[in-house]
Parts: sequence; C-alpha cells; structure tokens
Amino acid sequence: VQLQASGGGLVQAGGSLRLSCAASGRTFSSYDMGWFRQAPGKEREDVARIRKSGSITYYADSVKGRFTISRDNAKNTVYLQMNSLKPEDTALYYCAADRSAILTTTPRGYNYWGQGTQVTVSS
Repeated sequence: VQLQASGGGLVQAGGSLRLSCAASGRTFSSYDMGWFRQAPGKEREDVARIRKSGSITYYADSVKGRFTISRDNAKNTVYLQMNSLKPEDTALYYCAADRSAILTTTPRGYNYWGQGTQVTVSS
C-alpha cells in the first residue's frame, strides 16, 4: 500500500488542522492505520491509531481529548483532526499502515509509511 499525507500547515496556538492520508490499492480496509510525529532532534512518536474497521482507536496521552483519528474505507483515507493545537505539537506528521498493528506504539511495527506533512504551531 502507498500512502500520501496532506493537510499540514502553519497555525496559531489554539487553532485546528485536519490531516489526511490517502492510500492506494483496494485493500485499505485490511490495514490498521496510525499517525506518528517527529519533532527536530526527537524520536518519532505514536500519536493515534485506528483499527481496520474504525471501531477501535488509541491516542497518546499528550493528544487525548484534542485529536481525533478516523477513517473512511470507501475513500481509502484516514484522517487526524487536531484541535486546541499547542506549540509542542509542532512536528512532521506521518501516516503509517500495517496489517496488524493496532496495539503497536513503535514505528518499527509499521511497514508502510507516507512522506510526512509538516505541522507548525506558533505561540
């Protein structure tokens, strides 16, 4: 599966952005999907994950209550709605896919990656 992330940008603290990740292929619904982020000088970290059917989601504590992951299997797309953004949310955001990774918080648990989209939150 090939992934294409989009929707990043520059936003003021307290603002919102919606990231999208479009997947190629006809088996999108066979993949658990995740969003990760990487700030300069830091390791890539788990942000949110969603099960194949969309029935189960997980969030990092740092984004819980502010971010929402969702997917539309008919459109082969996963989304990350980000509200109440903070300067510490500034990072390059990646979408990732794997057939069985819903419980995986580490990047190495995912075999397929998008190219990343930059999110910058100004104070």
